[in-house]
Amino acid sequence: MEKERGLLIVLSGPSGVGKGTVRKELFKQPNTNYEYSISVTTRKPREGEVDGVDYFFVSREEFEKMIKEGKLLEYAEFVGNYYGTPLDYVNSTLDAGRDVFLEIEVQGAAQIREKVPEALFIFLAPPSLSELERRLIERGTESEDVIKQRIETAKEELEMMKLYDYVVENDEIQKACEKINAIIMAEHCRRERVEKRYLSMLKGE
Repeated sequence: MEKERGLLIVLSGPSGVGKGTVRKELFKQPNTNYEYSISVTTRKPREGEVDGVDYFFVSREEFEKMIKEGKLLEYAEFVGNYYGTPLDYVNSTLDAGRDVFLEIEVQGAAQIREKVPEALFIFLAPPSLSELERRLIERGTESEDVIKQRIETAKEELEMMKLYDYVVENDEIQKACEKINAIIMAEHCRRERVEKRYLSMLKGE
């Protein structure tokens, strides 16, 4: 019987919306069965972040070499730093029938939409722009100028919501996680994803 390829799950949204917090909460849950694709970045680690766990932290030169060699599924430059997704890891995991979960910036998601249209795209939205600004200030990792820049970028990113299949408001983390899990479960039941398996079963393969 033909093995079902894993599902590429793309979670993105404006900076400060809580993508990392939601992703960490999802992966804490005992029934989570997704593989997290760790992004590569040129930004410096924030307090508590671990290389090879939260991100692969590399130099600008190393990142640009990966771009030239075609080793990235997507990449984007955001507030002066590069972020990207390693291609080989994603493909080998999907081929093994495992779901791959990406938590990335909106620009990167747009690239994946072109390259992998069958992926599942979930947009994590803030309850409001004022709440988004409050979260960025409370995070305390950026200057006032950078926060203003991120809010302006967030307005542009909200307009890109049309590229996504689903929108989940991150008002309460647990509720957002429940919605994301329900969306992924429903996607696995899509007729387009399962019919090949049943056709091969009818042929006795």
